[in-house]
Amino acid sequence: MLVASPLLAMLLVGTAFTETASAAQKVLLRTATPFAVLGATAVTNVPTSSITGDVGLSPAAGTNYAGLTQAEVTGSIFSTNGTGPAGNVNNPALLTTAKNDLKTAYVAAAGQPPTSTFSAGDNQLGGKTLTTGVYAFGGAATANITAASPLVLNGQGDPNAVFVFQASSSLVTASHSVVRLVNGAQACNVFWVVSSSATLGSASTFVGNIMALTSATLDSKATVQGRVLVRNGEVSLDANTITAPTACTVATPTTTTTETTGTTTPIPVGSPHTGFGGAAHSRDGVLLGLGALALFTSTGFAALAVRRRHDGTKVEALTSSS
Repeated sequence: MLVASPLLAMLLVGTAFTETASAAQKVLLRTATPFAVLGATAVTNVPTSSITGDVGLSPAAGTNYAGLTQAEVTGSIFSTNGTGPAGNVNNPALLTTAKNDLKTAYVAAAGQPPTSTFSAGDNQLGGKTLTTGVYAFGGAATANITAASPLVLNGQGDPNAVFVFQASSSLVTASHSVVRLVNGAQACNVFWVVSSSATLGSASTFVGNIMALTSATLDSKATVQGRVLVRNGEVSLDANTITAPTACTVATPTTTTTETTGTTTPIPVGSPHTGFGGAAHSRDGVLLGLGALALFTSTGFAALAVRRRHDGTKVEALTSSS
């Protein structure tokens, strides 16, 4: 029994230290990150929009910008040939790299295995509160999210929570529909991979990074806390507000204090660098070895104590018999 106990204990320790992989992996946009809007064949706009972040168009020439002015953009407007809105920046190499990185990000997001799948039909996503995960959904006759029931993304207090949505066809939101972030969820960690076109209804409120294969259309006064990125077609805007997220806020250390002879010593809790909450989630295999060693040692001491007690009993018996 004493021999088996350490083996059992080590198995239990191994189970306790097993790390569960994240349900959704962050998608890296790389050089596409600064862009709030990125189109392929055209970027059209009905003034007046408000765009925070860069705007790019590639491979089409800058003459395929229509209705957009530098005054509407807090950032740069990039072109492939120096034509387009006044003040545009001619940088075809940057645009080519950004479009390639967008393609890589699109493929990475589309390739993540779904944790949940919603059947085709109206309002599959509306009225739901979702936590980190990969969510696949089919097309809708009217809208994937309606005005009557917002989609809520709950970070559960984790700023590293990632949400990936995979549209098998189009993404459509109804007029006045809402996507909302709660409990630490961040727009920079929300990704929508759309295998055809995305359409956001008028006065709708949307969150996340749209990566559409074909096109993206934002109806009048739709707002996006995120990005509108299109691989092959046009981005169409109409008095919209688009704000590209800044870098995600990472988890910060949580500390407690203990007092020893008047000295306050901070005690870090968890592992905020990786987003894991403590030793039970550590990636460090050393902890497993230390835990097993501690259990072996404690079991050895227990066996030694039993043996000493047994020997003491024998001595006492001999003494009594003599």
